[in-house]
Amino acid sequence: MANAPSSVTFNKLRKRLLRQTRQAIEDFQMLRPETGTTRPRWLVALSGGKDSYALLAVLSELQWRGLLPVDLIACNLDQGQPNFPKHVLPEFLTRNGIAHRIEYRDTYSVVKEKVPEGATYCALCSRLRRGNLYRIAREEGCEALVLGHHRDDILETFFLNLFHGGKLAAMPPKLLNDEGDLLVLRPLAYCAEDELAKFASAMEFPIIPCDLCGSQDGLQRNAMKAMLSDIERRMPGRKDTMLKALANARPSHLLDPKLFDFGAINPPA
Repeated sequence: MANAPSSVTFNKLRKRLLRQTRQAIEDFQMLRPETGTTRPRWLVALSGGKDSYALLAVLSELQWRGLLPVDLIACNLDQGQPNFPKHVLPEFLTRNGIAHRIEYRDTYSVVKEKVPEGATYCALCSRLRRGNLYRIAREEGCEALVLGHHRDDILETFFLNLFHGGKLAAMPPKLLNDEGDLLVLRPLAYCAEDELAKFASAMEFPIIPCDLCGSQDGLQRNAMKAMLSDIERRMPGRKDTMLKALANARPSHLLDPKLFDFGAINPPA
């Protein structure tokens, strides 16, 4: 993409993000084995935020380098949010020669109508957005919807589920939707949010703020983000350690009898 800096610092950052993304694609088998049939096609959700811009840039470079044998189509779902600058993303995508689709669906009004004053919009907004993106992926002949969630999103979700949901669960890097016809992929699973922010700033992406959920304070996710940031500040490297822990589960050392047969543990007769 245009505007890529040539500094040593930026190149190290870019290479690290490429390496981490490629590793996630490999570790979680996001690419199906080649069968000689139609080339896979991925729909890359582009919100206009730093993470989705970085996702598109990294995937595009991997594709350009011949390391990602898929066709990419960027998609922005204009949800009718007030003050949304409709010209920014089409101009950016056209300028960079990226295949894209801009879809308008006024889910903003639905969210404002259905969610009580003072409650958080994120759950309903996300559900409506995801449903439309699934539809668009099918219409575009895509096998996967690709999202820009990163390491920090995964950790925040884990602690949200731990503290508020009473379960050990995070964001899976790869899953099959409920209908069983589309993959949902998160290739940035190993990438740190602060590094994606540095990358987006250096690339001078035209960031579009969210005027819906982004305007609300005190969300539970914000509390998890603040907690993790404090832990990382006091004990650098803990976020990476936590992510490693999510890939190193020991069912025999947890408390779920559905995952481990505790009844089979007995001393010799």
